[in-house]
Amino acid sequence: MTAFASPVQWLPDGIPHNPRFNDRYRGDGDDGRGGILQARHVFLGGCDLPGAWRDAPRWTLLETGFGLGLNFLATWQAWRADPLAPQLLHYVAIEAWPPTADDLQRGAAPYPELAPLAHELAARWTGLLPGFHRLAFEGGRVQLTLCIGEVRAMLRELRFEADSVYLDGFTPALNPDMWDPHTLKAVSHLCRRGTRVATWTIARSVRDGLAQHGFIVEKAAGLPPKRDCLRATWDPPWTPRRPEPAPVAPWAGGDRRALVIGAGLAGASAAYSLAQRGWQVTVLDRAGAPAAGASGLPAGVVAPHVSPDDRLLSQLSRSGVMATLARAANLLPEGVGWAASGVLERRLKDSRELPSDWADPASPGHAWSRAADVVQRNAAALSDDSPAHWHARAGWVRAPALVAAMLAAPGITWQGNAAVAALRLDRPQAEGAVDDGEGWTALAADGTVLARAPVVVVAAGFDSLGLLASTDAPALPLNPLRGQLLYGPMPDAPHPLPPFPVNGLGNFITGVPVDGTPSWVLGSSFERGCREPVLREADTAEVAGKLAVLLPESARALAPQIASGAARAWAAVRCTVPDRLPVVGALDATALPGLFVSTGMGARGMTLAVLCGELLAAQLEGEPLPVPLRQARALVPQRLLRPS
Repeated sequence: MTAFASPVQWLPDGIPHNPRFNDRYRGDGDDGRGGILQARHVFLGGCDLPGAWRDAPRWTLLETGFGLGLNFLATWQAWRADPLAPQLLHYVAIEAWPPTADDLQRGAAPYPELAPLAHELAARWTGLLPGFHRLAFEGGRVQLTLCIGEVRAMLRELRFEADSVYLDGFTPALNPDMWDPHTLKAVSHLCRRGTRVATWTIARSVRDGLAQHGFIVEKAAGLPPKRDCLRATWDPPWTPRRPEPAPVAPWAGGDRRALVIGAGLAGASAAYSLAQRGWQVTVLDRAGAPAAGASGLPAGVVAPHVSPDDRLLSQLSRSGVMATLARAANLLPEGVGWAASGVLERRLKDSRELPSDWADPASPGHAWSRAADVVQRNAAALSDDSPAHWHARAGWVRAPALVAAMLAAPGITWQGNAAVAALRLDRPQAEGAVDDGEGWTALAADGTVLARAPVVVVAAGFDSLGLLASTDAPALPLNPLRGQLLYGPMPDAPHPLPPFPVNGLGNFITGVPVDGTPSWVLGSSFERGCREPVLREADTAEVAGKLAVLLPESARALAPQIASGAARAWAAVRCTVPDRLPVVGALDATALPGLFVSTGMGARGMTLAVLCGELLAAQLEGEPLPVPLRQARALVPQRLLRPS
């Protein structure tokens, strides 16, 4: 599907006009300037908003056709204006033909109250490839999950219970798939009893389809010249059969306390995501300071993985880049803790091609990755014909700073020098007994109780293997991967070091503040099977040799530093699994309730840890997932377990 060609054309008076959008914005009774009235009257009013969401900790809304985004903007504006609005608003919208950023702003321009919100949305409106895109606003309190694709396919990738539904899109005559019984059935699977649905159409087929799938339908006053619109409530007279939950049923316990074992990127990300949703989280780590393991590297590259067929890892990496850079922007000063600098990838012997259609400047893939231009290659002191990719949506992050900022969030208690030797599942002594109930106890080597909570997240890298063994959980095929890097002060200007990170054979970052000194960071070696973060002189030569291939001029400039010992070495042990995908989810929800893992990210922890934390929290909360259902299922631990 080619989802990047905008279907909107504009008449001279600023009204959107196109056969695909025409009935939606003009023929449904809207004069082209009444979209905000339509959104407020038909959709917000039909779902009893904002009144219905008051006193709710969060509200989840599904829209079947995003269009120019007026319904989202109107809902966002209503949320902003309501002092009793929920703490978290999830807005999940499907759109097969996303408009351009300019279209969004032009559509909202006649409405002064929406124009600033449309401008904020348009600033993030780029690279919308088919799939899911999570955009966070208001410090993460308003989350837009934009699902780019045909409506039925996208509905199959969703698993949550919507509190409100906007049935919107082209008319039944123009787009019958949007309104047929199969689509309405899929919508019903995302409703709870009492979910309110609103739509501008009163077509008989839509009324009958809604009634067939458990909705109580009524007409309501529309906007002239449309006399009526529809509102409905999902309340079937039968016991519905629900689709299989994805991929873990929401946490049913009322006690929202969690332990997180490990204070690296994976653990801090999981803790932060849970704390943002009201959980009280205790983070335990054997070290005396956070980010003492593999997350202690001076700085790391955040960049998408690319492949000609845009495989699963490539798709996940883009979601991870978005999540990580958004988290860094929210918590760290730009240029000090992170930078959206872009990343140059040398196309060396094992480099991957881009999907062929990304070469088209109109493709959303082009906004992510494209052939590097002469200016970018010259900035890295490469020849004009040196093949390379330019990843525009990429950069670097100082992992220790991000870990510290996440662990400082309200609701998180950090406890260092707390080496967890074993985890014990405590069950109630007897039915109805008055005690702490079922939960997990973290024990030190001498049996001392370190902490207790009903939920525990093991995010301790390769050390996760031993902790999971103490619970009698099935063994995961976790493997240690030792890596060593070099870093040192930036040489005096002028110098041939590039102003942005470069990868392709290891990676090289420049201008990173390390202990207050602008520095370069060069990594890394890969030693499989080594469990100790030892430093090896041979690795220093290996890493320097990689730079000589990656960026010959930079290697010559830094050779004196490296030869004199002025450059410092650093090593850590990462954790991998055979299929190179992270491991996120419950080990065994029946036998080991409340035991979760987030690990196995290998060399991509900088890119994937924040996304994995959000995925884990969304599963526990029953929220919309930040990735499609099939991707979430590809990360579950069970995929790696050997049958007994």
